Amino acid sequence: MLRVDIERALTADAGEILTVQRAAYVSEAQLYGDPFIPPLVESVEQVRKAVEGGIVLKAVDAGRIIGAVRGRPSGTTCLVGRLVVAPDRQGHGLGTALLGALHEQMPAATTFDLFTGHLSAGNLRLYRRLGYRETHRERMDEHLTLVHLRREQIPALPPHAPRG
Repeated sequence: MLRVDIERALTADAGEILTVQRAAYVSEAQLYGDPFIPPLVESVEQVRKAVEGGIVLKAVDAGRIIGAVRGRPSGTTCLVGRLVVAPDRQGHGLGTALLGALHEQMPAATTFDLFTGHLSAGNLRLYRRLGYRETHRERMDEHLTLVHLRREQIPALPPHAPRG
């Protein structure tokens, strides 16, 4: 089994990340009956700007980008977006690994906020398993309600700090 590396994305990775993103979001578009969801119509330039303006992590296996996630600081909150895993690699813990790596990359964040669609049962299970709790729902139209979730970050104690 090949080892997957998770590392910061470079602007040069934008095209490959967009390809993985589009492949990953096709099932979401089908689920909601909308081929024009934002992850599918985003441009490579928009992905480049995300890489330049925040933290974008990529999962790489044998030189191939097979997943990615974005984090953008907003005060002490990290806004999480576009968690994507290539369809042929879904269901093997890669989304969990990417989110875990993002949590580690943002030690100053006290909360992590994200959203997903109300019909996206697999996404909701993953986020809840990782400590995200629903904060509210936002009805976008008759077919889509966004479920907003938050994870409270437990700050790590310095090695010399008293415990307990």
